[in-house]
Amino acid sequence: MDKETLLNIDFQDVLAEMPFAGDFFESQGLEIPKGNVRDFVDSLSEDTLEDLGIEPVEFMENFVSFVEAVGNLTEKTTTIKTLRIIGGLNKTGEQENVDIEVKSGEVICIVGPTGSGKSRLLADIEWMAMGDTPTKRHIKINGVDADKSWRFSPEHKPVAQLSQNMNFVMDLSAREFVMIHAESRFVQNPEEKVELIIKKANELAGEQFSGDTPVTALSGGQSRALMIADTAFLSKSPIVLIDEIENAGIDRKKALELLVGEEKIVLMSTHDPILALMGDKRLVIKNGGISKVINTSDAERANLVELQELDRKLLDLRNRIRTGETLEHI
Repeated sequence: MDKETLLNIDFQDVLAEMPFAGDFFESQGLEIPKGNVRDFVDSLSEDTLEDLGIEPVEFMENFVSFVEAVGNLTEKTTTIKTLRIIGGLNKTGEQENVDIEVKSGEVICIVGPTGSGKSRLLADIEWMAMGDTPTKRHIKINGVDADKSWRFSPEHKPVAQLSQNMNFVMDLSAREFVMIHAESRFVQNPEEKVELIIKKANELAGEQFSGDTPVTALSGGQSRALMIADTAFLSKSPIVLIDEIENAGIDRKKALELLVGEEKIVLMSTHDPILALMGDKRLVIKNGGISKVINTSDAERANLVELQELDRKLLDLRNRIRTGETLEHI
């Protein structure tokens, strides 16, 4: 939409295409325009313009610049197709000698002993490193360096990160918490989306919770399940970083399927053999560097079926313990 169109068409038509445009006026304590922006600005009193410290022409120019800037960021964030990791140095200064490209819809597992540097790799990706982190790694998006605004503007980062520990401090119900996120994303039918997220979260969680449950009362597994469902359906971030999802007490297979089904690039650190074999590749971390890249083989995937059956049996035993049953017969 060009400048003249932005200023002269009915603002409701602008909002229909770019819902974020209203933020420009609300951030300055102004009502959403009725009619077009040019007429709205012309109607502002001298006192209002003096309070804003701006002339009408400059006000309109700032509005157009805002729409163009946010629109460009949104477009860039939602069109990420590949993430490339160019190796740097390990803890002793040796070259990693790796160059890996990850595509949308792929799952990459990061494995290695505790303290080996798995979280450092996730941090490099989150920071969109350009050789300016301790590892000297280089991360490229769609084959080129990341936009600077993605690195330095938290609200526009194309990366969502799910850490091991989540602590809610707001006195909100799960439904209210997700609704705030839905409304901030200007999603259509937010109530319907919120209920979908709570439903999917309960499919992941080991213990059920309702939309009325306070977020501060959610267990670690319930919190992680809620945030995974929220990330899958509301987050525009096309890259998801997960730190040891197996410690969350959730259905990790369903969690991965949910995220991959939304065509996100998923990278996760894990010690879990089932999750490791569910990934397309494994990056083996040793001494702070990527020492090996393993493509999941057909033979490994054949073993995955047996491992999942064993895991299902263990989950059933855990549920029996939780409900007070005995394990005399297994």
